[in-house]
Amino acid sequence: MQKLNLDDFLDTIDYALIGIHSPLESYRLAYFLNKELQIHLSRQKADLDFGNKTQYEIFEWVDAHKFATWHLVSNTCKVEVEAKKNNNSLFSLQDQRATKTYHLIPEYKTVNYFLKISDDAFTDAQVEVLLKKIQNIPNVVTTYRVNPAELKSKNNLIFY
Repeated sequence: MQKLNLDDFLDTIDYALIGIHSPLESYRLAYFLNKELQIHLSRQKADLDFGNKTQYEIFEWVDAHKFATWHLVSNTCKVEVEAKKNNNSLFSLQDQRATKTYHLIPEYKTVNYFLKISDDAFTDAQVEVLLKKIQNIPNVVTTYRVNPAELKSKNNLIFY
């Protein structure tokens, strides 16, 4: 009798992941990536939603010729929460709100965006060429390849 071990299939990583540090708004970065890389990222109708009031902006492009899918996703989400009220405070009558920041990949809190390229045939040399092209975009501080196998929160990168 043969046994099928599902762990062999669950640990396969068939995508390249690039971290991008940039102060640009997501739509501007998507525009510059489209222009520089000759791709067609477009904003999805629904943001990534993990249930705990966090929503991350996501852009997607499906390359039908190469059977590849590209995703640009924001790593940060800011949520406004009510702050604890102090009845002894002089300003206790006012609404007190605080902003809490959540990260899609907490291990890389300083990364602003991730570019995920789902393609089995994507080589390391192609990733290096992409990194150089992305680095040429104005207001992109730095880019580098992220190893998804080392991430504790790699399940957050499963979009659809």
